[in-house]
This record gives sequence, structure tokens and C-alpha cells, in this order.
Amino acid sequence: MVDLSVVIPVFQSRESLKELCLRLNAAVSQISSNYEIVLVNDASPDQSWPLIQEIAATDDRVRGINLSRNFGQHFAITAGLDQARGAWVVVMDCDLQDSPEEIPRLYQKTKEGYDVVVGRRANRQDAFFKKLSSNIFYRVFTYFTGSNIDNRISNFGIYNRKVIRSINSLKEQNRSFGLFALWVGFRRAEIDVMHASRPSGKSSYTLKRRVKLAVDSIVAHSSKLLRISVKLGLLLSLSSLFYALWLIIRYFFFGIPTAGWTSLIVSIYFTSGLIMGSVGVMGLYIGKIFDEVKGRPLYIIDSATFELEPNHD
Repeated sequence: MVDLSVVIPVFQSRESLKELCLRLNAAVSQISSNYEIVLVNDASPDQSWPLIQEIAATDDRVRGINLSRNFGQHFAITAGLDQARGAWVVVMDCDLQDSPEEIPRLYQKTKEGYDVVVGRRANRQDAFFKKLSSNIFYRVFTYFTGSNIDNRISNFGIYNRKVIRSINSLKEQNRSFGLFALWVGFRRAEIDVMHASRPSGKSSYTLKRRVKLAVDSIVAHSSKLLRISVKLGLLLSLSSLFYALWLIIRYFFFGIPTAGWTSLIVSIYFTSGLIMGSVGVMGLYIGKIFDEVKGRPLYIIDSATFELEPNHD
């Protein structure tokens, strides 16, 4: 076992890889000389894999994994965690927005007895829209799950081996490393870290992908949408019952005839929309159940620069 592993999913950041590895070597060597850097190529279209092979050929501390297709950031992290051998594991992005120079500070904090130390981006250098969408996502997620998540915190952090082992035991298809790290518990600390501007390229998280991530995460971690659907259904039924009683009282006691077709049509459309929405919510959960029962692997490794563990061949 090595002292420290650094797991990094790679996608569309080829220009940053050499600088990233140089800075990592300088930073992590302050902690220990017995470390490894695990670069997981998530089928990046910018020819990142040949560069990873080149770096690994000249530095035996760099271990490269090439996935068979684009599975997504959190699946790539899972692949890296499955192969990481460190007593402590750092997870970070490849675009140099997470600063390697902060790793010694994260590690130093673990000396106070913490099993998880994550970086809090005190001054996020993301675009306004990305920060806004992130804030909205975490507010919505907090509402639906009852958890309290700071949107300034990402995956960047250091994790004890027992934490990684617990996260690796979670095999559901919906992957969200940060949420898993919260769910498994253990002693946790958060410290302010420097967050840099992206030096090149742009984030692969489009609005469509962010919305999908939000829906998937909420459905995977909360059943509150179903409870809301039930409450809306009951509320509508009670409202309809009281309205019907009011119409009967008006007709028989006050001689006021029932209104025409307009209110009826509006009620039908409203009820139909509510029913379709509720069925859609149930469909989301049934779809997630379908994904889970298929039992497909979380990722498929095409090749690697080292000999894989037997269960990953």
C-alpha cells in the first residue's frame, strides 16, 4: 500500500495534464515520497490518453486508466478509487482549478483526527451562470433531502482509506462522489482553499447535464417527490370535495345555478396535468429501479498503463 493516492478524472483537459503532474509531484512529495497519481481518461475526445501513456512511461508514480467510452465524471472517479492503493486518497479535478498546492494543507488537517477533509472554495472563480446554477441545485437538493450542503464544496478533498472503502461498497448506478462522502459519515472537516480560474477550455457540464444531474441525484437520494405527489393528490381531492359541497349548498339553499363549462374545463385540465405529473414522478423512480436491477457494471476499462486488479480485468 502506498501512503497517498491522487485520483483524477480526465476529460477535455489535455493541455493541463503535464503541468498538473509536475505541480502534483512538487506538492505531494512534501507529504511522502511513496505516492501515486491515478489519471482516469473518461474517453476524452482531445487525445488525452496518448499523453497519459507518455507521462506514465516517464514517471512510474503515474498510473493511467482508459475507459471504453464516456461514462461521466463520477463513474471515472469510481474507476480510479477502485484501483487506488493509498492509505489516504485525494480526489480532484484535472483542469487546475483545484490547486495541487493545497493538498499538504488538507493532509495536515487530518492530523487533528479527521477522516475526511474537503476544500471549501471561498472565492469561486467560475462563471456567474455556473455559480448560480450550482447554488440553485444545492438549495433544491437540500430542500428535497433535508441535508445541508455548502455549494462552495466540490469533490476536492482527502479521504481516509476506510472512507474510500465504504464509498466503494456503494454500487448503485447513480454516482455522486460528494454525496456519497456525506452519506457514509466519519469525522469531517472543511477548510478554505484557493480556487483558480480554468486556464483553458470550458466545462463539459452544460445546462442540460446539470439539470439531469440534479434530477438523478434527487431521485436517488430522496423519496420526497413521491410524498409531495401524494400530498398534492389529497389536497386536490379535498378541495374538489369542498367545492362540490359548496355548489350543492348554493343550488339548494340560495337557488344559484352552477357555473358554465369554463370552470369545468379548467378543472379538467388542472387535474389532468397533476395526474400526468404524478405519473411522471413515479416513472422517474421506476426508471431508476430498472437501471439498478439490470446489474450492469458501473464502468468498463479498455486499457491501463499498469496491471489491473483481478476483479477489474
